[in-house]
Amino acid sequence: QVQLVESGGGLVQAGGSLRLSCAASGRTFSMFPMGWFRQNPGKGREFVATISRTGDSTSYADSVKGRFTISRDNAKNTVYLQMNSLKPEDTAVYSCAAKNYGLRSPRPRDYDYWGQGTQVTVSS
Repeated sequence: QVQLVESGGGLVQAGGSLRLSCAASGRTFSMFPMGWFRQNPGKGREFVATISRTGDSTSYADSVKGRFTISRDNAKNTVYLQMNSLKPEDTAVYSCAAKNYGLRSPRPRDYDYWGQGTQVTVSS
């Protein structure tokens, strides 16, 4: 089992920045590809970014490319999402997820463990 706890969400004006953190406990963190996803009420989970076990490979949704950066510190069992140039359409609950096997993936259904999420609200 892996427990994931997100932090760092909040209210920010358009153009501002936030850094989300996701702290993992339980099994060896470095075993898991990790992902960030977001969701708004009545909608499905949307892929944001994913990172490989070692952190040397990442991918992003087109909507956040060039503005968001995913990173991880395996010594601290933590994955981060640096969000810059935020837009009102980035408003959502952001969740991190861990994938048990294989390579990183943009599909929520491929992930086995999820955090509870943290709210990000961007005002115009």
